[in-house]
Amino acid sequence: MHVFAGVLTLGAAPGGLKVVDMVVMLIFFLLLLVLLRKFAWGPLMGVMEEREKYVANEIEVAEKNRKEAEIASAEANKQLNQTREEAQKIIEEARETAVEQEKNIVAVARQEATRLKDAAQADIENEKEKALQALQDKVGSLSVLIASKVIEKEISAQDQEELINEFIKEVGEEQ
Repeated sequence: MHVFAGVLTLGAAPGGLKVVDMVVMLIFFLLLLVLLRKFAWGPLMGVMEEREKYVANEIEVAEKNRKEAEIASAEANKQLNQTREEAQKIIEEARETAVEQEKNIVAVARQEATRLKDAAQADIENEKEKALQALQDKVGSLSVLIASKVIEKEISAQDQEELINEFIKEVGEEQ
């Protein structure tokens, strides 16, 4: 067996490489790799895959939430702009209504002023007519009175002038 042991040893010096040791070590190393793969690498890879799926899912959820937030923000901006437009429209309508009401109020006030002016003028005209009528009645009665006095006595030019002055005084005092 020494001969066989000599073949299996590389190099003649003690402590040289022995092929049997190398093959045994290689077998143990391969066995160790198989055991590591089965008991350590497999579960470790399973945990890593689960972790990868979890992280991918979290990224997907975060991305989905980001998109939803962008959509919600865009919708909120759209509603805000729409609200602003509606508020501006309401303000503009209120302005237009105020201008229209102002015009209506001014027109009604002018109509009322014109009506009051016309009524006052009509009242003045009526009072003037009444005053003229009263004056004419008074002049008529005074004329009759003068005529009766004239008939009672014959008048000279001086008497006639005195009667006229007296008549004028009476008319002036009655007004």
